[in-house]
Amino acid sequence: MTTSYRNLRRSRKNRIFLGVCGGLAEFFGISSFWIRLGFLIALIPGGIPGLLLYLILFIIIPSE
Repeated sequence: MTTSYRNLRRSRKNRIFLGVCGGLAEFFGISSFWIRLGFLIALIPGGIPGLLLYLILFIIIPSE
């Protein structure tokens, strides 16, 4: 029996800025459009919470 699991990594091929959204999209198996839209919506009200979350994820998630 083989166990397959996905690793959360920042994407090198599906990236616009730092690869966080592409990596999250690959991990969850959804389009990166939805992840990017979520971060954009988080940036609209004040900007700081969404940007801070993105930067924290950039620091925490290792690169491919």
